[in-house]
Amino acid sequence: MPRAAAPDYVIIFDGGSRGNPGPGYGSYIIRTRKGQEARRRLDFEETMTNNEAEYRTLIAALEDLIGRIERTGKDPSAFTLEIRGDSQLVLAQLQGTFRVRAPHLRPLQQAARERLSRFREVRLVWQPREASASELGH
Repeated sequence: MPRAAAPDYVIIFDGGSRGNPGPGYGSYIIRTRKGQEARRRLDFEETMTNNEAEYRTLIAALEDLIGRIERTGKDPSAFTLEIRGDSQLVLAQLQGTFRVRAPHLRPLQQAARERLSRFREVRLVWQPREASASELGH
């Protein structure tokens, strides 16, 4: 089987809360094909569930990447993107294999899918918790 071409961009994201629910936080890395990286740590300063923090972190990363691309005068639809995270729930909901049952997650899933739809191709990849912690430091 042929190996998939390397994506133009990779986003690695993770979010959580201190308590569930509790104060939310997250972090992400945006990596280019050439190996350049942008890292960001987020503190949401409000009470949320782990899954809300995961979605909000991914949305922030997507907005950051879209803004970076557009500031260069290009359109995100010209690029491929790989999303890596350890939240099986969020990734499966974005793929449509899990329904979004929690009403408070529906607008977040919709916001993430709208941003993902701006790219030519998106690959969602689950990775073990240890890989996320190693890359992001939490």
